[in-house]
Amino acid sequence: MQPNTKLPKVGTTIFTVMSQLAAEHGAVNLGQGFPDFSAPQRLIDETAKAMAAGLNQYPPMTGVAPLRQAIAQKALDCYGAQVDADSEITVTSGGTEAIFNAIHAVVRAGEEVIVLDPAYDCYEPAIDLAGAKAVHVSLDPQTFAVDWDRVRAAITPRTRMLIVNTPHNPSGAMLSAQDMQALAELLRGTQIYLISDEVYEHIIYDGRRHESALRYPELRERAFVISSFGKTYHCTGWKIGYAIAPPALTAEFRKVHQFNVFTVNTPMQHALAAYMADPAPYLQLSDFYAAKRDRFRAGLAKTRFRLLSSQGTYFQCVDISTLAVPERDLPEADFCQWLTREIGVAAIPLSAFYGDGFDQKVVRFCFAKKDETLDEGIRRLARL
Repeated sequence: MQPNTKLPKVGTTIFTVMSQLAAEHGAVNLGQGFPDFSAPQRLIDETAKAMAAGLNQYPPMTGVAPLRQAIAQKALDCYGAQVDADSEITVTSGGTEAIFNAIHAVVRAGEEVIVLDPAYDCYEPAIDLAGAKAVHVSLDPQTFAVDWDRVRAAITPRTRMLIVNTPHNPSGAMLSAQDMQALAELLRGTQIYLISDEVYEHIIYDGRRHESALRYPELRERAFVISSFGKTYHCTGWKIGYAIAPPALTAEFRKVHQFNVFTVNTPMQHALAAYMADPAPYLQLSDFYAAKRDRFRAGLAKTRFRLLSSQGTYFQCVDISTLAVPERDLPEADFCQWLTREIGVAAIPLSAFYGDGFDQKVVRFCFAKKDETLDEGIRRLARL
């Protein structure tokens, strides 16, 4: 039987494609966004301790109480937000599940969701599966700043949700306090919900402040604020994240969550709760990654790539149009495949993050890697 696909625009993700190609060609994988170093040993030890203590059966659907309480404390400490651990926090199977749940909790068939391009690739398929329409509004192609007048022009009576992402994947740009105020003004008096995707909240540089929607009561009352432990604690394969939302939104969110994955790995939740008792690992994360960013940028500065700004995340975007090789004129996706096969370094084309495949001759590298991995990547890229 041949099904009539519900996702006609979707194939294998670019991240899977490039990681597989990197493995086939022995390339340095600076494409997919995951570290090539281990999660903290104490976090691993806490997981083993929880397993040995018999914490291996189903946890509460909403997440274990100690972890929800730790998340609530972090929200208070970092953003001054009073969050109720019982009625406003749900532990999820990664940030992707949280985004899917939030969309399906409140968006109905025939409605519209505004997506700011370039955008993470899980947004639009979740919108499509809800029977809704993704309305794409492009960011500035050089600075990746939001033009709020363009966003306002995209709002129609069918608009049910807006998705923002700060720090922004793939560009590394961040929303400012002025952006958040403009966003609040834009949504004031509407029935539009907000997803604030903040999975890179603790990876920010140069003294900037992360402008979480939790800081802004007017936004918080309509927002699903989503984060992920995988990015913060170098354990992307654990796939554990969470959503913070007001009680009424959380109730709808949990209706989807309980029939999607139902619940999340028990011993790892207890391990994360114990590990979060010390805030130092996430408070020091910016310094940790700033050193890697600066090392990688210093190496790239000696090549023909033109570096774009990286204000947050562990990604660095570069303009390939200044390279001295004819392959620079290839479409970004073809260039990345050539770079992997012939130069031995994997990257991700920014065109994969645009609804219309916009090709601006920019690719994304991930610098969440060991120093020796970054140095080898630079050595190979210097051939260009």
